[in-house]
Amino acid sequence: MISLTSVQVDRAVGSVLASAAGDALGSQYEFGPSLADDVVPEFGIGYFGHGVGEWTDDTSMAMPILHQLAEGHRLEDPVALAAIVEDWLQWSHTSRDVGAQTRALLGRLVVGAITEESARAASESLHAQHGKSGGNGSLMRTGPVALGYLDRSPAELAAAAGRVAKLTHWEDDNADACALWCLAIRHAILTGEVDVRAQLEWIPAQRRERWLHLIDDAEGRHPRDLSQDNGWVVRAFQAALAAVSGSTSLADALERAVRGGNDTDTIAAIAGSLAGARYGASAVPAEWRGVLHGWPDLRATDLERLTLSALATENLISTNHEGP
Repeated sequence: MISLTSVQVDRAVGSVLASAAGDALGSQYEFGPSLADDVVPEFGIGYFGHGVGEWTDDTSMAMPILHQLAEGHRLEDPVALAAIVEDWLQWSHTSRDVGAQTRALLGRLVVGAITEESARAASESLHAQHGKSGGNGSLMRTGPVALGYLDRSPAELAAAAGRVAKLTHWEDDNADACALWCLAIRHAILTGEVDVRAQLEWIPAQRRERWLHLIDDAEGRHPRDLSQDNGWVVRAFQAALAAVSGSTSLADALERAVRGGNDTDTIAAIAGSLAGARYGASAVPAEWRGVLHGWPDLRATDLERLTLSALATENLISTNHEGP
């Protein structure tokens, strides 16, 4: 059993807060071209009509995962996973935007009759029908999964990340990308370092060499170099890694992600979860915190509260912890 330091708590909160900030920052630039380095992205009205500072589906889909952890549930629990999918389905009825693959999956489910097994069966069936299911919708929401495994083994975290991914996205690429990203977030929260390569041992051996090449190809590049097809989970992983690995600050990481173009909100949300785990919540500008909001009627302070509750239920901090 470990007890997190105040710096580690700050980084844990940062993983959630910065992801939401990246999501909202990238919203108005979604599907647009790459931006020059002298362009400073700003919060604005989103492509799908989200308000200034409002997060999109990326963060909204992460919220049920965070809620389950904050309530003390484990992500190995089929009941908790069914509740997450049920929340996703309810959210999708009023959301301005739901990814095509996620919408197709949720359309196969029935409110009140959802189980982990039914969701996984629908996910596998959808994959079999189309021969692919490699959208980035699983990776965009995966960050909170790491919070439930800071004091547990990397193998358990990798398994949980893959299990949550396959509720909607059946391809192995999704399971691997989510496992590697969550493991990197865990490592960054605990150590303050970004090291994705060190997490490769926790994915199946036959797929490690390919992912090593993908990581090598991403680091040292700019997200704009990887903007084509960044709706694909592998390219989204690479673009987000490029944003973080080449950054000098949290704001720099998110702005680099947005400048990459195309699926800007999602790339910045993914990048934000790792950048936040590296730089901490204290690195999120106050003016960003002030405008952040989104489904289900939450603000930045609520994200911090829920993250602290998730840590407290794992006995990583005291229940009366007042924040990072």
